[in-house]
Amino acid sequence: YWRRALGMQVRYANYDDYQFCYSYRGRPGYRPSILMLHGFSAHKDMWLSIVKFLPKNLHLVCVDMPGHEGTTRSALDDYSISGQAKRIHQFVECIKLNRRPFHLVGTSMGGNVAGVYAAQYPEDVCSLTLICPAGLPSTIDSKFIKQLRELQESERIDRIPLIPSTPEEMADMLKLCSYVRFKVPQQV
Repeated sequence: YWRRALGMQVRYANYDDYQFCYSYRGRPGYRPSILMLHGFSAHKDMWLSIVKFLPKNLHLVCVDMPGHEGTTRSALDDYSISGQAKRIHQFVECIKLNRRPFHLVGTSMGGNVAGVYAAQYPEDVCSLTLICPAGLPSTIDSKFIKQLRELQESERIDRIPLIPSTPEEMADMLKLCSYVRFKVPQQV
């Protein structure tokens, strides 16, 4: 409903045998187009809550990242950050978005990809917005990062904090991933 109400249309673009799914609104004009990259396990529609506040005369493009939603998912693909930046560049070339420099926006994993994209293809990007970008080192490790490091060092794969298998692990995950503390509902 919201996609249609906001004037976003879904399209597909192909690069060889690889298919990208994206939504867009408007046409390229005198203002730079905006390409929006979502985070891990999200999809293009996560941007709709932002799109509703943007002027209708902007050319907006929200793409499903490699391996997400309507974009090709392949075990053979390179899902590293630089591999995804390369795929996004293929998408940009497919839809000819880089005829003029565009504004690139990314959040979380998409922010990391956006930063690498801007470094690898600076001629394509006129400006960059990173929202909570993944991959930026911090001087102080959070409890979450400490737990991931311990897991990595122990080489245990039976208890990954973001993949809960019990109600207790679900409660732990929600506490670990939330800045604002809240009471976990008993239904969880």
